[in-house]
Amino acid sequence: MLDEELVRQHSTTWERYHQTADFLEHLVPKRDELQKKLENPDVWQDQEKAKTLNQELTYIKSRLNDIERVKEILDEADVLLEFAREEESSINELKTAITSANIHLEEIELKNLMSGKYDSGNAFITFSAGAGGVDSQDWAEMLLRMYTRWATNHDYKVTLTNQSSGDEAGIKSATIYIQGDYAFGFLKGEKGVHRLVRISPFDSNHRRHTSFANVEIIPEIAPSQLVVIDSKDLRIDVFNASGHGGQNVQKNATAVRITHIPTKTVVACQNERSQIMNKNLAMKELQSRLQKLEDERQAKKERDLRGPRVSVEWGSQIRSYVLHPYTLVKDNRSSVEVGDVSRVLEGDLDKLIWGYLKWKAKQEAS
Repeated sequence: MLDEELVRQHSTTWERYHQTADFLEHLVPKRDELQKKLENPDVWQDQEKAKTLNQELTYIKSRLNDIERVKEILDEADVLLEFAREEESSINELKTAITSANIHLEEIELKNLMSGKYDSGNAFITFSAGAGGVDSQDWAEMLLRMYTRWATNHDYKVTLTNQSSGDEAGIKSATIYIQGDYAFGFLKGEKGVHRLVRISPFDSNHRRHTSFANVEIIPEIAPSQLVVIDSKDLRIDVFNASGHGGQNVQKNATAVRITHIPTKTVVACQNERSQIMNKNLAMKELQSRLQKLEDERQAKKERDLRGPRVSVEWGSQIRSYVLHPYTLVKDNRSSVEVGDVSRVLEGDLDKLIWGYLKWKAKQEAS
């Protein structure tokens, strides 16, 4: 017999769909406008501009295709609902369709939370060991592995661009480049100090240690948005790489370090097989870092014009991972908690990431 609660869920999911579709309706004229521009042969005279417009069109089409897919699932659910009134065998299929529609809607709604300037693009993540000696260096490497696993599980491409090994174990610092839709949007809230409490594997007396590591997230900036860099302001050094990459990396001076002299910003890339590839990737990171500095300068100017404002942030320590005397991961901003620390360290971060995004949206709306 068809459960009335299931009928109610079906109706509620349709209402949720219409609310989300209405929110995305403004993308339709934007899609049409971009298509018209790209049909004009003159726009392809500027390849960078055309590439940017095409990327924006692809993104908008993806968003509209996502919501259209939900409608298709719910149209199918309508048919299954009628069958389920007569045949009990269709009830499970109806439940599956409603669940699938809600999962897709949640993903779309999360993307709606990521409407920032750089949210839809790629990201660089830098990990730095903090206070705590070898324990913190080991913790920084654990975080590197955790975020790499998360990215791989979400079908993002991950490139380790630079790594400085620890004295005994772990890393002093490392940078990875994550490529894929909304990489920065999902990860932007992960920046800050991460705290680990555990029995130290490096302490012969098996005492509990607290370790800290910093995570920095910066977006990759599209070429049309980049700050202009004068080549005279750059110092480029090449050296023998010490990381992975095969015999070519080990024997030849393929690693590249670029210093932007006016801002003293330094980036390095050593894990690609050729000097040119390393230089190109290092320049991408440098451009993104300089754009971030410029954005921060503009934001400070705006804050100065607005006058002082009370911060609602909790501070730099964003999350604690406790392995002893109990197991718990807690985000200090959203208050989201996960008891299975081992799953989180294996890259299962979605509950924490989504919890932050929803919490941030509520903060901004209030």
